[in-house]
Amino acid sequence: MSSETRLTPTSYIVLGLLDAAGEATPYDLKLTVGLSLGNFWSLPHAQLYAEPERLAAAGLLSERRESGGRRRRYYKLTATGKRALREWLTEPTEELTELRDLSILKVFFGADPKAMAAVQLPARERKIVDYEEIVARIDGHAPPGIVLALQAGIAHEREWVRFWSRLLAGEEDA
Repeated sequence: MSSETRLTPTSYIVLGLLDAAGEATPYDLKLTVGLSLGNFWSLPHAQLYAEPERLAAAGLLSERRESGGRRRRYYKLTATGKRALREWLTEPTEELTELRDLSILKVFFGADPKAMAAVQLPARERKIVDYEEIVARIDGHAPPGIVLALQAGIAHEREWVRFWSRLLAGEEDA
């Protein structure tokens, strides 16, 4: 790996997804993100198309291109890519969650908290159901980390349900 290659969270997402998949196209990566970690980590899809090429140039991925048809590019981890991913996974982080919530932004600028709560509360409750359905489908068939991430999502949404319920009830000190 080139010493100038800076690895970002997107880099590690690509490395981790390819570690699990074995080999994939950028389009495959986009679909996987949409069905999985896109629930707790947002990133522009364009990054999932550009990042594999950058990582291949750095020696972290190998590339295979179809000879005919759409000439899709398939990527997979190299030994260097696997090593970079494993090293990253062993490094604990103190980084906290970045809260980017449009409803909170609107309340911050003066939107009616009760009106916002009336819309947010059912949306958050639906998200809990979605997460619980996914856990029920994959529990025992997926790596423990995926189930733990979903459980974190459920806990997160339950806290939002508590918060919006209090605002809906007129308790401004939610």
